[in-house]
Amino acid sequence: MGLSKTKEFTLKQNRLAGYAKALAHPARVAIVEYLSKSNSCMCGDIVEVLPLSQSTVSQHLRELKNAGLIKGSIDGTSVCYCLDEKGWNEMQSMLGEFLVTMKKCC
Repeated sequence: MGLSKTKEFTLKQNRLAGYAKALAHPARVAIVEYLSKSNSCMCGDIVEVLPLSQSTVSQHLRELKNAGLIKGSIDGTSVCYCLDEKGWNEMQSMLGEFLVTMKKCC
């Protein structure tokens, strides 16, 4: 969907879609699972546990960070990533509300 079309939807719909998009790749799910098991980690640590190149892992980290699901701090030449509690709380709340309000049909 083009960027201009997103203006036709509510902020809440766009935020929820952004979270879903950020988690819509198995590598990103694996990164989130890895980060959830530790308080923080270096990008190099993530590359070691995934069957992906450094540049590909960096792209996935950028998507998760842009969605507000992870945050990173620079320490010299390394970037330390961890889950962003605020983003996760918002996503959980929005997704939970969305799933509860959906009525089953057929």
